[in-house]
Amino acid sequence: MVYGESSIYLLINLLVHDMKRRLFIHQSLLAIAIAGSSKMLACTGSGRKAVNYEIKQFEDEGLAQFSYAIEANKKLVIIDPSRDPRPYYDYAAARGAEIVAVIETHSHADFVSAHLQVHQELNVPVLVSKLAKATFPHQDFDEPDVFPISDQVSLRAINTPGHSADSISVLLLVDGKEVAVFTGDALLLGGVGRPDLREYSGEAASQREYLAKQMYETIQHKYSPLADDVLVYPAHGAGSLCGQALSKEKVSTIGQEKKTNFAFQPTTQEAFVAHLLRDQPDIPAYFPFAIEVNKNGAQSLLPALSAVARLAAISLNELPTFIVDTRPVEQFRTGHFIGSINIPDRLKSETWIGTLVEPNEPFYLVVEDQASIQPRLEKIAKIGYEALVKGVLVYEEQQKGQQSASFDTTAFETQSGQYLILDVRSEDEAKAKPVFADAQVIPLTRLKDQLARITTDKPIVVHCATGYRSAVASSLIKKYKPEAQVIDIGEKIKNY
Repeated sequence: MVYGESSIYLLINLLVHDMKRRLFIHQSLLAIAIAGSSKMLACTGSGRKAVNYEIKQFEDEGLAQFSYAIEANKKLVIIDPSRDPRPYYDYAAARGAEIVAVIETHSHADFVSAHLQVHQELNVPVLVSKLAKATFPHQDFDEPDVFPISDQVSLRAINTPGHSADSISVLLLVDGKEVAVFTGDALLLGGVGRPDLREYSGEAASQREYLAKQMYETIQHKYSPLADDVLVYPAHGAGSLCGQALSKEKVSTIGQEKKTNFAFQPTTQEAFVAHLLRDQPDIPAYFPFAIEVNKNGAQSLLPALSAVARLAAISLNELPTFIVDTRPVEQFRTGHFIGSINIPDRLKSETWIGTLVEPNEPFYLVVEDQASIQPRLEKIAKIGYEALVKGVLVYEEQQKGQQSASFDTTAFETQSGQYLILDVRSEDEAKAKPVFADAQVIPLTRLKDQLARITTDKPIVVHCATGYRSAVASSLIKKYKPEAQVIDIGEKIKNY
């Protein structure tokens, strides 16, 4: 698993009674925060005992997910860890620090956390809101609970419902001063966490309108009172399905969010709720599954991956089962197992697997070579789907499987009326930039549920914006409508 990370150190001398000096520091801190820093080393001086602490931000680019380590006096707390705990262990070892706790801001929907594994391997507490209804060993962490890291550095819980009922934010206190807030998916940069995920996980009491109203109250009464110079560290950034229209920055301040985030602008609760619920993206099938896995705690990563069977490719052609082929499009077109769905490995491909494969659909995983097996399994494990993999195998060229139809530009352009054209981009994309006037629009996120709308009396030509989604969609249609002639325009769509 690859984590993107940036780092910058700040040396801050806060003089308690020198207000002009404090203003200068706060302005400098804002400028650096907006630039996207992820590490901070701070000292308070002026005759007082120096306070050294560090904030480390880890990033999973595929899920646009952030996790954190806060270290002071060689004690380290992890907030919202990803599935693989090794980066945190390595960081703690490099700092010569001891991991003393894990904090979960809520039961995450888009990824599976390593909190239980860290607890089991290091015998450290997992702190989570009592409203999470967690079944793994944990300690309740709700407002106004405080977890001390050192004599001068501590973490305080504030309940910030809205994205979920169990959402908490974590305030970093240095000598009692509020320095930073880790907001989970409640407050995001440029927006807030979407409130419509829990209704799909069977929590009838946590409906979207109710949570949207809670979010309004959270903004008004929990975040707005914080000082403008308090740093904001969210659990997700731009590209995450946990929020909408988010900033590309990775860290901000309360003051900056008050200026630029719609949630802080004067409005009524009714208008806020309407805005928040409008045009939310489709929810991947795996989200409710991941929430439940996180409530119970996931199996340790490496033992879970070791349990996945490695198979010989020759055995699969006769198995009527779900097959996910993660090889590049070009390899899939030249030969694949009948009924395979091609979801090529790339950034965010784990989300597409979790969107198109239901949590109750065990599947076989196909890769291009032996070296791809472990990283491909680790990627799928980020959403907890390694538990669904019945076996993983390398597709061998000698299999001579089914081939995909090729797109004939001349035939299509001279006889376009002889084809059913299917656009699998989002509805907003199709409206903003139509390509073919007579195209039928079914977003890939909804295709599996709307296959009945697709007729097979004509060859089906599939397109998206770049060729990735159309490749996935073409294989999906062919799986469920094997009698259809399906043609993927692929990257040639860029010529139109």
